[in-house]
Amino acid sequence: MTDDKDTVSEEAEPETVEETPEVEEPKKKSKVPKEKKQKEPKEPKGSKEKKLSKKKQKILEHEQEITAPTTEYAIECENLVKIYKTDQIEVVALQGLDLKVKRGELVAIVGSSGSGKSTLLNMLGGLDKPSAGSLNVNGRNLLKFTEEDYMLYKRNMVGFVWQNNARNLVPYLTAEQNVELPMLLQGQKQRRERALELLDAVGLSHRVNSRLDQMSGGEQQRVAIAISLANNPQILLADEPTGSVDTKTSDQLLQVFKDLNRTRGITIVIVTHDMRLAKQIDRVIAIRDGRTSSEIIKKSHAEIMRESQSLEEMDEELTKSVTEGEPDFVSEELVVLDRTGRLQLPKEYLEELGMKGGDRVKADLDKDAERIYIRKAE
Repeated sequence: MTDDKDTVSEEAEPETVEETPEVEEPKKKSKVPKEKKQKEPKEPKGSKEKKLSKKKQKILEHEQEITAPTTEYAIECENLVKIYKTDQIEVVALQGLDLKVKRGELVAIVGSSGSGKSTLLNMLGGLDKPSAGSLNVNGRNLLKFTEEDYMLYKRNMVGFVWQNNARNLVPYLTAEQNVELPMLLQGQKQRRERALELLDAVGLSHRVNSRLDQMSGGEQQRVAIAISLANNPQILLADEPTGSVDTKTSDQLLQVFKDLNRTRGITIVIVTHDMRLAKQIDRVIAIRDGRTSSEIIKKSHAEIMRESQSLEEMDEELTKSVTEGEPDFVSEELVVLDRTGRLQLPKEYLEELGMKGGDRVKADLDKDAERIYIRKAE
């Protein structure tokens, strides 16, 4: 007999095998053949150039639309208003100004400081925009201009001459290089030839290679005039061009403006305080308190006598005036009536009659004599 210890047999326990979960193999994506992108057909040679030329043609047409004259007047202002606003202050620079300047005319604008002269010039040059009213240049209303229109207008239509030479000239460039600079920005060709032509037109052919510090004040201003002509403007605007020069140089500069007006037909507007200079211009417009107050028009004796006398009397008077050495021209001041019927009497007249702003006056109409008599009310 075997011992119980020996006879006790342990039943073999079945081995447990851990079943590993079956991992599904990722399905292979069936490769879908990519569609080959069709290459766009190459543009035929010269097509890009054609597109650019069409774009350029549109720009040129737009420039022509902006600058082409459509009326006999270069400048027409009607009831023009400009108001400058700050946080708490409003300054009315122009209060319903009326003005007309024909194409090819040379005009001087005079007035005291703060009368609105420079404000008007800035708006004519496209540097500022009116608050109200109408401002037409060559028949185009500047109030309807877009920013692009203003850019084309300033680049192709107007030229500026400033009193301060720092705004006109680059000091380290020669006279020729200064005149060429705006042409370079505009992409003009044959710039050197054009610059030499303009410098010759203002009498500075001998100063072509001179810098700013090598020229007198009058010569610098003449270079500035040449620069203002670089873009072939139809209108030339000059803000106190003779304010920093002596009397002799002032006369020389005025003669340059007159020659340009006569030979090139450019409309020229000169803002000045110099009444001596203004008297040498055929039409002078006075601005007071933001409005056109009067105009001084220079007339010859022949024109005056033609208006008031017969031809026989005119010939006699003309001969008499020449023999007595009287001046060939006289100036006649006209008061400007605005569109509402208001007028500004010359200050000298008011002082002579003892009148001032706010006084009541009496106006009498004489139909037979076609006159209006104004006197201070009692």
